[in-house]
Amino acid sequence: MLDTSKFQVELKLFAIRLPRELCKAASDLLHGYMLDKPRTKPITKDPTSEKNRYIILSEKVQDPDLSDIPSEKIDELKKLFKVEVFPYSVTLGYSHWGAGHIAHMNINDELLPYKDVIAKVIYDKNYPKIQTVVNKVGCITNEFRVPKFEVLAGKADMTTEIKQFGATFKLDYGLVYWNSRLEHEHIRLVSQFKEGETICDMFAGIGPFVIPAAKKGCLVYANDLNPYSVRYLRINAKINNVEDCVKTYNMDARKFIAQLMVVPTCETQCASTEVRKGKNMRIKASVSVDTKPWEHVDHVIMNLPASALQFIDSFRGLIRRKFWKGSLPWIHCYCFMKLTDTRESILSEAESALKARIQDPVFHMVRSVAPHKDMYCLSFKLPEEACIWEE
Repeated sequence: MLDTSKFQVELKLFAIRLPRELCKAASDLLHGYMLDKPRTKPITKDPTSEKNRYIILSEKVQDPDLSDIPSEKIDELKKLFKVEVFPYSVTLGYSHWGAGHIAHMNINDELLPYKDVIAKVIYDKNYPKIQTVVNKVGCITNEFRVPKFEVLAGKADMTTEIKQFGATFKLDYGLVYWNSRLEHEHIRLVSQFKEGETICDMFAGIGPFVIPAAKKGCLVYANDLNPYSVRYLRINAKINNVEDCVKTYNMDARKFIAQLMVVPTCETQCASTEVRKGKNMRIKASVSVDTKPWEHVDHVIMNLPASALQFIDSFRGLIRRKFWKGSLPWIHCYCFMKLTDTRESILSEAESALKARIQDPVFHMVRSVAPHKDMYCLSFKLPEEACIWEE
């Protein structure tokens, strides 16, 4: 007989009490620092007062003085209400297990001897919603950054469909990278894009940024080194009726961005970007039919946190200011910040690669990946000094 108590884990956390009408404002400020566990809400009722709520903080907040949260965020909270911090316990148990069509697990070494039992429980409790249970094996070492999985229960079918951000994504877990926990980040960044803007995604994957941006009315140049990712990106563009707003490439990211910015020797050599009205699709009127990326791009996405910083130097001397129209692009570079890293050291690395000073950089904490390892997005306007100036 299965002892479900063996699945229980008690988390010793902290919570902030606040007026219920301020939950939205406070949760926006504390994004990335709230509890993020399956089937567990980070905002809950205060048992002592219907007028109040608790915001449960994540494991990364280790001290009741909230020193693990940026001081500017705490200062903004204090302007809204009196910040009260309480110890808070959360018990995660058997009922918290849940997943989509494919249950993807990262079982630690301590539990590996029980992996088959764990997989059977997940499969039995959730079938037919879950038809395959897989476990990540080893570290990601291949050039496409795709994890290896072993099938522990169910059929050996890694193809599935996922709905996110109002879009449908088809993928094969065995061939491409996907992380459902980044949905909030996809929403956050795409919400900054405006209808009619031109977006470049250097590490597009199967399109978690690309498809929502195209659905918003942006023209997107999307690249990935993994040919399977590009294949599913094209499939997903078609599924979501935005294939005419998505231009796909399968090449090294440096070559991709360099190729886009090459100024043709004459206008006749320039193949204008054709935006045709596809089936069941209304093309936004503000999407230009003759967009030329060497003349203007609004945003460049670099979502490869393990090594994106190493590609920053590809922007040095990339843009010829003589041909450029309007403001320079925003660069959104994702990176990991480990224990020995600081915002200053990350910024210094980016500036050294550009050989230019970055003005008003914006750091956004995306999520905690592991103890002492956080994922950040560094956003900045490409500096004028990084461009080629000609008479």
